[in-house]
Amino acid sequence: MPAVSLRKMLNKKELPSLLNNLVHQFNIAVDVELIDGTKLISIGERTKENRYPVEVSGEIIGWVVGEEQAIILATLLSFLAKQEAEKKVLAKELLERYQEIDLFDDISTQLTTSLDTRQIAQLVLQELSQLIESSAGMILLLSPDVTAFEIIAEFGVFFDNSQPEPGKGIIGNIVQSNRAELVNDVQADPRLDGEKNVSAMICVPLRAKERVLGAIAIGTSKTDSYKAEHLKLVSIFASQTAIAIDKALLYEQSTQAAVQAKAQTQKLQQALHELQLAQTQLIQSEKMSSLGQLIAGVAHEINNPVNFICGNLRYVAEYAQDLLHLLEKYQKFLPVAPPGLESELDNIDLEFIIQDLPKLLDSMKVGTDRIVEIVQSLKNFSRHDEAEMKAVNIHDGIDGTLMILHHRLKADARRPAIEIVKDYAKLPLIECYPGQLNQVFMNILANAIDALEELMVTSQQSTVKSPELSTMDYGLLTKPLITIRTAVLDNQWVVIRIADNGPGMKEEVIRRIYDPFFTTKDVGKGTGLGMAISYQIVVDKHGGMLKCRSQPGEGTEFWIQIPLNCAVVDAAEEQNSTSASATSITELSHTPDGDGFIPSTAPMLKPTDLLIRHTQLIQRLSQHNPDVEGASPDEIYQIFQRHPISLKLYATLLSWFCCSNPKQIRY
Repeated sequence: MPAVSLRKMLNKKELPSLLNNLVHQFNIAVDVELIDGTKLISIGERTKENRYPVEVSGEIIGWVVGEEQAIILATLLSFLAKQEAEKKVLAKELLERYQEIDLFDDISTQLTTSLDTRQIAQLVLQELSQLIESSAGMILLLSPDVTAFEIIAEFGVFFDNSQPEPGKGIIGNIVQSNRAELVNDVQADPRLDGEKNVSAMICVPLRAKERVLGAIAIGTSKTDSYKAEHLKLVSIFASQTAIAIDKALLYEQSTQAAVQAKAQTQKLQQALHELQLAQTQLIQSEKMSSLGQLIAGVAHEINNPVNFICGNLRYVAEYAQDLLHLLEKYQKFLPVAPPGLESELDNIDLEFIIQDLPKLLDSMKVGTDRIVEIVQSLKNFSRHDEAEMKAVNIHDGIDGTLMILHHRLKADARRPAIEIVKDYAKLPLIECYPGQLNQVFMNILANAIDALEELMVTSQQSTVKSPELSTMDYGLLTKPLITIRTAVLDNQWVVIRIADNGPGMKEEVIRRIYDPFFTTKDVGKGTGLGMAISYQIVVDKHGGMLKCRSQPGEGTEFWIQIPLNCAVVDAAEEQNSTSASATSITELSHTPDGDGFIPSTAPMLKPTDLLIRHTQLIQRLSQHNPDVEGASPDEIYQIFQRHPISLKLYATLLSWFCCSNPKQIRY
């Protein structure tokens, strides 16, 4: 019977249509027949009776009858028949192999599911002792330097007191030769060393990936007990055992590597954290340096003409008073003025000038005093000449910051004025970095004003769209309020609490506000660095604490806590910096305290986080520029130039991506 049936081949769905297409292409007529002449396919009317065989391994299984071009079809069918025959041979081999492997499937499954070398070895010996008659057995592992054996499983007694060694005795020599052996008379073998408790034995090396891991050996007290099939059976067990042990050893190595990698990852995370803080500090230093110089310069330039005006305004008031007094004397001596002069007095309205000039000078005095206060506030805020720690009045810094933000507190068309409530305690002078603390006050107060403005605008829009929502209360919509409280805590700390009655924040937002570049504001309205910088200033620079509590619809409150004398804290931190740096990140918790405040923690930006920041920045930019996704690099750069803050952030992110081996930056 032929190995391949031509009829079954032609019953396949695709083949007849393929033959039809080829016959029509050649413009011929053919018949496909079996050996006995049975027609399987007939296409067209034949004009010639040429017969071309369809062969498989020299055996004809059919004919293609037709013109000369029909030989191509015969060749094609022969090729397809050959493939079918090869598939059958392969399937038969696979079936035989499967039947052979199936015998050990259960054992193999148990071996491969275990990752303990001793458990694997004990299981193998247990199964062998049930399949093959044996009184002793053992599985040995070679040491990494191939100088000693370790017995990881055994039953019975192979050796009395000695230990097998590589290159010595029957087992040592078999492992060294890397060839499985059956020894039916152990006592007569010249290699006999310590294997005196058995009379016959089988020893098979454990090989995995062209290297010897050890050996499996079984023995019995009866001579000539083992046959070739026993050797084959043990060899199969040895093969499976070697694979399982090799996998278990690799797992142990990978576990050790994972522990080392985890430790290395922690070091890299710490390095990334330090780099992140350094990058943020560089941006803050650059911005604050420029801002401080600008404010100090503007304050200095304004101060000179203001001092000139203030200094001379007193004399102007005295001169005006003298002139008015002199004019009064003249009126007494000349009660009746000449007609020409009387007309001139009526034109200038002398009585109004006499009444209004002192008032005008008084208002100018009030204005110049106001300018002097603003200039002093600018100086206090910038502290350009006070980079070192200094004893200052914290209240002056808060008041100076409020003075700078005064224009944002006033009422406008969108909202009423924001009321500031001060509840100041009597505080001593604080040893701190005043300029940096002023920056913290500025960041938190500016965010509070932004939140109140956003709430008022949102509520107005909701009222316009849905008048029935106008009765909703999100805090105190008609009276935006910021409350500032100060207090001394335990005679060691100063606490500044800044609260607003704005829309509040969700807990997941609070947990991310100290993350550099995280912001809920639109492009150009916020950098996402304000609270990250505030964290560095309060916690890292002053050794203090920064906490926040907020609920949607219930406003937000920040707790700023710094020591009375930061210089003492700095000295203590320098001594403990090595040990504290490794644990400070893991010890802090996001769990709210008894008052509901969530402590700030140092954010850790992983590479995936940087990619997320990158995506968010582009998405925020695309909200204002819908064509950014299809823009060229030059066009994207032009868009960024309209948002310089975003350009700076984007450049910083790119520097983090591209810096493969960044050096630690000290600041």
